[in-house]
Amino acid sequence: MSTRKPARPLTVPIPGAGYSLRVLGYRPTPLRDLYHLLLTARWPYTFGLIALGYLAANAIFATLYLAVGGVAHARPGSFVDAFYFSVQTMGTIGYGTMYPESHAANALVVLESIVSLSVTALAAGLVFAKFSRPTARIVFSDSATIAPEDGVDTLAIRIGNERGNAIVDAVFRVALVRTEKSSEGKVFYRSRDLVLRRERALSLSRSWNIMHSIDEKSPLFGATAESLAASESELHVLVVGLDDITMQTVHAIHHYDASKILLGRRHADVLSEDEDGNVTLDLGKFHETEPV
Repeated sequence: MSTRKPARPLTVPIPGAGYSLRVLGYRPTPLRDLYHLLLTARWPYTFGLIALGYLAANAIFATLYLAVGGVAHARPGSFVDAFYFSVQTMGTIGYGTMYPESHAANALVVLESIVSLSVTALAAGLVFAKFSRPTARIVFSDSATIAPEDGVDTLAIRIGNERGNAIVDAVFRVALVRTEKSSEGKVFYRSRDLVLRRERALSLSRSWNIMHSIDEKSPLFGATAESLAASESELHVLVVGLDDITMQTVHAIHHYDASKILLGRRHADVLSEDEDGNVTLDLGKFHETEPV
């Protein structure tokens, strides 16, 4: 008889796509990826799990102290006193009011000291790694647009850096994913890379347009809103670059389903210039589109 955990469905939200992916046959292994889980979890969750583990370890040692005894000035059979003594030992506080007075209690203190060093080192390493982990705050426009540009239909995706610094040597990748039918009549998902006008930028700051010319060689050539919806088309966008402050690699991924690909519209201008030559960047129009 198999001892493996039974498979169960897993629902994974797809950022920017407006739907979730349901995975069948998923077998959870939470302890194997606990470190990765804690790195990607929110800070309250991480601190809460660390605190819970700390309290649980002290509760275990308090139970052991109750079993062996030998803690001076602790009330007989008092779990609270045993717990407080364990906290003082694990935290290397040592008020001196309670102390071990038997060989068994001293042996437990030695064991708890070893556990305390290990737990403290692991928690400190986790918090430092989580705090220093590079993250990007790249914002993507709500919609991708297709409109004529210099007489050629052009796909445009607006991106920007929400931080005040710059992402240097930024590289862009865009892929069109849609259902297609093979010559044998089999339906499958096919991913096609789109050739961009510029695949990299020396510096990505507040606003940048990723653009793809739709010519005869483009997989989007002749596409309509109806054909994009019928083929369940999606755009997958990847941005990778170096944070100019930490000089560490950061990245961001976004998805657009067919309903977010707007034909016959363009992104509203966010840059304007007054009579004195001063340039204004209006981020309030970042997600706005307008008909051509």
